[in-house]
Amino acid sequence: MIFTEEQLRDYAKPLSETEENQCKNSIRMVSKALSDLGLKENEIETLYGTSTAYQIRMTDSLSGYDIKLFLQGSYANNTNVRGHSDIDIAVVQEDTFRPKYRPNVSGEDYGFTNATPRVKSFKDEVEDALIKHFDKDVERKNKSIKINGNSYRKDTDSVPAMRSRDYRQDYRFDDKNYIGGILIKADNGQEIINYPEQHIKNGVEKNNDTNYYFKKMVRVAKELRYQMKDLGYSYAQKASSFGVECLLWNIPNQYFTKYSTYCYVFDDIVKYLYDNRFSLLDFMEVNNIKKLCDDSPDRRDIYKGFIEELKGFYAYEV
Repeated sequence: MIFTEEQLRDYAKPLSETEENQCKNSIRMVSKALSDLGLKENEIETLYGTSTAYQIRMTDSLSGYDIKLFLQGSYANNTNVRGHSDIDIAVVQEDTFRPKYRPNVSGEDYGFTNATPRVKSFKDEVEDALIKHFDKDVERKNKSIKINGNSYRKDTDSVPAMRSRDYRQDYRFDDKNYIGGILIKADNGQEIINYPEQHIKNGVEKNNDTNYYFKKMVRVAKELRYQMKDLGYSYAQKASSFGVECLLWNIPNQYFTKYSTYCYVFDDIVKYLYDNRFSLLDFMEVNNIKKLCDDSPDRRDIYKGFIEELKGFYAYEV
């Protein structure tokens, strides 16, 4: 398809003020519900300066809970398009963590003690608090607890999690020398470790380093993926929004800053991806901790196919 400069500039627009306020409303509503657990609510803040990733810290000395709520996903990274995605809020239990150690190393080497088991799981307690506040608008999912939206807030997925600490690269027995993530315990028994805070931080830094073109071009790429998906492009249907953002994060900064015309910038981006489509096993997620194609053996073929589809789909008006 042939795209005009005006179309790409429209696709590249950031969150509207209305959407940003809806994000704030959602995180405030969740924090208000969790206050029923005895948690004291602090002021809403932003992660990493000017990002749209809002956070609230909540503590309770009696229960021992120390919880951090923060936006994650496309709204937090300000790369959302079409305005209909759910808002993702991580509800992270900060007072406990799951460690990983080198062989023949244990928590005793760091002076750690095991946490006292609770009667209810953290996810169960969060669900109870949300149901008390939102009633029938709450729906438990495998990895999250969904709160259905209304005119005041968007559909919101709250994701209960605990901290993950990876000490495998620490050789000094330094309890602060770890790679930190969040550990999600799904109802089906699966455990997933993600790194949303590093994703947010790295995205903000790349956006600053590319004169704010990185996130603009991510929004353009996501919108084109939606259009390709609507038209039945098979790999566009399999590629995720998260994965598309990761593809662009691996592109050197100079490809975002060479031109000021959006059509030219995005054309260079597509060409770079196409020329490097056989090197996707080296591509990293935006968190710069995990490789993009490590979790699934067919992921490389999916993104290679998506890039080839995008190369044939995108053309610009001269």
